[in-house]
Parts: sequence; structure tokens; C-alpha cells
Amino acid sequence: MAGENNWLDMLKKAEKVCLDKDGYRKVHYRFDGGNEMVEEYNLQTNVLTRRAWKRVQTIGGQGTWEVELGDPEPSTLTSTNLEIKESSVTPFVTKRLTKSNIEWRIRNLPYPLAVYSVTADPENMSITVRTSNKKYFKVLPVPDLQRVGLQPTQKNISVTHQYNTLIITYLKPQQVLLLEKNVLDEVKKLKTAKDDGQCNPS
Repeated sequence: MAGENNWLDMLKKAEKVCLDKDGYRKVHYRFDGGNEMVEEYNLQTNVLTRRAWKRVQTIGGQGTWEVELGDPEPSTLTSTNLEIKESSVTPFVTKRLTKSNIEWRIRNLPYPLAVYSVTADPENMSITVRTSNKKYFKVLPVPDLQRVGLQPTQKNISVTHQYNTLIITYLKPQQVLLLEKNVLDEVKKLKTAKDDGQCNPS
């Protein structure tokens, strides 16, 4: 599929530096045009646990790191973001992957499960979360699907709620699983150090 090949080719062509540390393989990508991406893989499970982007600013200045997957590093949080994250009332979203699912956790949502509506929005390549009491609305992009040219479908979505957290699970299609396998194969080819140290660019 074209989307899958484009993503894989982009990663293959990127300048890569990596290291193994504390049970994780960390890969730093530099792309043509100046954008950067950092990924972290759990070496026991081979699951991607973190992805962050630093994109070139259109009007000068240094770009800031934006987290696509995983929790923000404390050092990357602004004081405002830190206040939001630590607030006992403001909802915030974290995203993670398992071997078979994409998962979002929206914390600080106290309403019962029946209040939430979680729907696939194929036209906008996203998942929409809203409440019947109109207290919360959120659009969740799904770049994992965009990279293989797929739209989100309702049948792949499941929702649970516990401990004031709404948990949205999306079953990975085979195309996503295949792309993840192909990317992981490339990551495994990189020669790495077991401690601090850079691996050889591929």
C-alpha cells in the first residue's frame, strides 16, 4: 500500500542514531527538511512506547517537541501544561500501543460510561469523543491509520470507563500490524550499544 511504503521509505532514508538503555531501544531520526522524530521500543515486548516529533518552524525559531505517543517527559512540559496535567479536574489524553491495539486514556472524566459517545469519523481520519451532557468534546487523530491509507471504522472501537478514566481501544487492522513489523525489522538491524553510546547510522 502506498501510504505504508511512503512511511517505511521515509524512515529508511532518514539519518538515524540510537542506543539501548534501561531496557529500551531509543532511535533518533533526522529527516530531509529538518524534522526530527524520537522513538522508544521496549526491548522485552518489542512494542513502541514513545514517539515525539520536533518539526521545523515556518517562521524561524526552534521547534518544540510534540508527543504523539506515550507520556510527556517532565522536562518538556511548560508550566501551563504541567498545571493541566496535575489538575484534578482538567481532562488530559495519553496514548499508548499494545501488540494488538491502539489505546487512548482520557483521565479526569468522572461521568458514567453511558454519557460518552465515541465515534469513528472517516472523513476527518479521526475518532470523536463527546458527552451527552456537553461537558467534554475531543477529536483524536489516528496517524497510525493514516500511514497505511485507512479510515477509522466503528467496529474496531471499544470503550470502558474506570477510576475517572475513559479508555478507548482501537483494534489494529492487519495493515497496521504489517507496517509495525516492517518498521521493527528495520530498527532491529541497527547496531546499538547496550549503554550510553550511539549506534551506527543505517
